[in-house]
Amino acid sequence: MSLSTPTLASVRTKGPAMPMNRIQFQPGVSMPEFFARYGSEDQCAAALRAMRWPDGFRCPRCDSAEHYVVGHGARRLFQCQGCRHQTSLTAGTVLDSTKLPLRTWFLAIYLVSQDKTGLSSLALMRHLGTTYRTAWLVHHKLMAAMAECDAREPLAGDVQLDDAYLGGEHPGVGGRGSPNKVPIVAAVSTNDAGRPMRVKVTAIGSFTREAIAKWAKDNLLPGCDVRSDGLSCFAGVIDAGCAHSFVVVGQRKPRDMPQFTWVNTILGNLKTMIGGGYKAFKFSKYANHYLGAFAYRFNHRVNLKSLLQCLIGNAATCSPTRERQIRGEAEVHD
Repeated sequence: MSLSTPTLASVRTKGPAMPMNRIQFQPGVSMPEFFARYGSEDQCAAALRAMRWPDGFRCPRCDSAEHYVVGHGARRLFQCQGCRHQTSLTAGTVLDSTKLPLRTWFLAIYLVSQDKTGLSSLALMRHLGTTYRTAWLVHHKLMAAMAECDAREPLAGDVQLDDAYLGGEHPGVGGRGSPNKVPIVAAVSTNDAGRPMRVKVTAIGSFTREAIAKWAKDNLLPGCDVRSDGLSCFAGVIDAGCAHSFVVVGQRKPRDMPQFTWVNTILGNLKTMIGGGYKAFKFSKYANHYLGAFAYRFNHRVNLKSLLQCLIGNAATCSPTRERQIRGEAEVHD
């Protein structure tokens, strides 16, 4: 009996076709398209200037628009005619004090924004052609900007809330007792049709009512209708002006709890991202960078093309983060 490979047409006729996920299969920004827009230092400088000063130059000291340019190229200085203050295109931005070409920064922004599951610093190093230390620092500065931007918009409406512990286990110390395990709160706001809108995933100090109340005041609008499992500390959302109801989960599996479908999905995707993209890092120290970047990508998932522009804008407008602020005393490897 001879075997033949079925044609595409024959495959399509066998049963109803699965609907294509519009968000999953959206094109994003192709690499040729990216290099056509941002392939030179001048193109990157023009894009950064437009994002930083959309209405024209404003002096960061006196807010005057009158200025003249000292030097040329991407490293030129802008001197205010009023107070004589000089500033550069990158001063006061995420790119502050950088020695890297703008093209390298823009390529990093492109790679970080368009990778669905998150990009490790090691992979970024190989793409950029820099040292690991440089790639790690660029990566964390961008993730810090993503987290800072995403923190500005609290959740509203109906919210699903859940707890989890994330982070690698240390030899001989398993489960929640590991010093690298970090308690996190995951929350998903849903629309009237029950579809997810925005997420928040945040590391907190402990699962206490006081800690949850503080988190809720920072991340939820008063009046939210919050649904959680029976963990008693979640009643802290009431102290932030939110309504609260809970469901005792018991021994039921997540698939048997439709009330928490989306927050369980988010936690599953988060664990997949951390397990697949990052080999090892000090989760207790850097958790909120990775969690903030994860939430940022999800919250911009509807339009991958605009995600690139958003992250360029965030790099131009978010406050700079120094290496010593990020690293502290510990080293990290991912």
